[in-house]
Amino acid sequence: MPNFYEQVYAVVRRIPPGKVTSYGRIAQMLGRPNAARAVGYALSSLKDKEHNVPWQRVVNSQGRISIVNREYTAQLQADLLRAEGVAVSEQFTLDLDQHLWEGLHLVELDDILHGW
Repeated sequence: MPNFYEQVYAVVRRIPPGKVTSYGRIAQMLGRPNAARAVGYALSSLKDKEHNVPWQRVVNSQGRISIVNREYTAQLQADLLRAEGVAVSEQFTLDLDQHLWEGLHLVELDDILHGW
């Protein structure tokens, strides 16, 4: 069974370009509704592109960019999202109604939670 960080990375890899989700929504998908902060820790532990995880597609529940890792800035995250077609304001906010990813289907989640 994959550990929690591996599960987070597996979910984030499935977020399509031009879409975002929140730390809390990922935690809920993984059956850990109170683990939004742990999702943030998982993403902040990424080094460079080590896991090929599109970390920029995860924002807070209000649709605001949160700095994920000291190496990555809010400006970098905004630039990466803009390159994917996400409208990000100068205040680092975006419209979740327009860009929110609905998440995974139960079968996909089962694969992530119980191993591939």
